[in-house]
Amino acid sequence: MGRNNERNIKKHNDKLHKAQDKAKQAVIARKEKLKEIIKKFNEDQKEQ
Repeated sequence: MGRNNERNIKKHNDKLHKAQDKAKQAVIARKEKLKEIIKKFNEDQKEQ
């Protein structure tokens, strides 16, 4: 049994891509939250 057979490579790449997609989604979610916080802050500043 070789470690570098097609099935193992595919399994590894799928796991890697899943982790990368999860990290990308986390970055996007943080940016969205930050936009909401800034928007709310700016609205509060206008009221004062």
